[in-house]
Amino acid sequence: MDTKLAPKSVLYATSARIGGIGLDAVALESLRGLQDQLGLAITFGWDKRRGDGDGRDADAWLRERRLVKDLSWHPVRLFSNLQSRYYYAAKKRAVDSVAARQLRTGRFDLFHGWSGEALESLRVAKSLGIPTLLEIPTWHRQKGKPLPPKTEQEIAMENAPWPQRWLNRLLISRQESLAEYETADLLLVLSAKAAETFRVLGTPEEKLYRISRGVDVERFTPASPPAIFRAGFVGALIKRKGVHHLIEAWRRLKLPAAELWLAGHLHPEMQPFLNGVPENVRLLGFRREIAHVYQACSVHIFPSECEGSAKSTYEAAACGLAQITTRESGDVVVDGENGLIVPPNDVEALMAAITRLYEGRALREELGRRGRERVVEHFTWDHFRARLQGAYQAALRRMTNDK
Repeated sequence: MDTKLAPKSVLYATSARIGGIGLDAVALESLRGLQDQLGLAITFGWDKRRGDGDGRDADAWLRERRLVKDLSWHPVRLFSNLQSRYYYAAKKRAVDSVAARQLRTGRFDLFHGWSGEALESLRVAKSLGIPTLLEIPTWHRQKGKPLPPKTEQEIAMENAPWPQRWLNRLLISRQESLAEYETADLLLVLSAKAAETFRVLGTPEEKLYRISRGVDVERFTPASPPAIFRAGFVGALIKRKGVHHLIEAWRRLKLPAAELWLAGHLHPEMQPFLNGVPENVRLLGFRREIAHVYQACSVHIFPSECEGSAKSTYEAAACGLAQITTRESGDVVVDGENGLIVPPNDVEALMAAITRLYEGRALREELGRRGRERVVEHFTWDHFRARLQGAYQAALRRMTNDK
C-alpha cells in the first residue's frame, strides 16, 4: 500500500449494525480493515446475535478506543412503529445528518458512506475538500434504464394527501440518489453488471471502482456430498431472486432421488407459487447456521434477476458447491469454470442447467472444487479489505489529480 495515499482519519457511516448478517457483516469487516485509520464509525450499534460472523475481537477494540458513535438510542427510534420502509428511511436520514455534523469538525480526511443515506454528508465533504466514497449495495437506482426527471408515480407521491405525503418525504427519492452519485468522488460497485448499470447512464469509467465482497473460508468449508442429489437455494424467498422460476423448473423436471431445499425468509408474494409444490421441496425458513445447509447440498441454485453481489454465491463456493446462477447475481461464478450461468427469468434454461448437473456428478464435483479454489484465491475477507484500501487510495489520488 502506498502510505502517502493512505487516509489517516476515516469517517465511516452506515445505517447497518456491526456484526450479524448481510450488510451488518460487511460493516464489521470494513471496520476491521481500517484499524489505525478509523477516526469514527457511525452505526446503529452491535449485532449481539453474531449470526454470520465469528465474533473476533473487532468490536472490543472499537469499544475500547471509543471509535463508534452508536445511534441505537437516537430519537429516530420514535419512528419504529411505522412501516419498515419508512422507519429504515428515517434511520438513513439520521445517519446522514450525524455524519454531516461530524465532518464539519475537520477531524477527517476521507468519508465512506452508503447509497441512500449520504447526500448531506457528501455535500459537506465536498465543500471541505474531503474525498468521498459511496458504496452501492445493488445497482444504479434506475437499473441502467433512462427515466424522465420525474415519473408519474413520483409526482403522485409528492401530491398525495396528508399524512401520506409526509410519510413519502421520509423515503429516499430517486433524485436524491442521483445527486449522491454525482457528488461522490468514487462509487464502489460490486460486480461487472452493477458497473454496467451506471456506465450506460453516463457515469464516467474512472468514477467506478469494482470491489467484490468476501467470505469466511474457515467457517464455510466443503463436506462429503449427500447420498442423493440435493439442490439448495439460500436467500430471501422473493420473486426478484427467481425462486418462483426455480420452483416451476423443479416441478416440471420431476427428478427421481432428488430434493430442493429453500432456505430463507418466506415473503407473502411467494405464497401463490407454493400451491401444489412437490413433496421433495423443503421450506427451511431462515437458518442462522447456514453453513450446515450448504454442506448438506450437492449444488447451489440462485437465479436472481438483480443483485449487487449475492453473498450466498460466495458462501456456496467456499463450501465447494457447483452453482447455477445468473450474471445479474455477481462475479463469483464464471460460466463453465465453477458453475453454470443462465439468463434470469428463463425456466427452460434453468431446467437444462439443473439436468446437466443432476446427470453429471463428476462435472458438479469438478466445478465445486474450482469454486472453492477461486474463493480462497480471490474472495476472502482479507481480499475484500485489501480492495477497500485500494479504493481509498483511488479516491485520494482522484482528489489530488483534480487539484
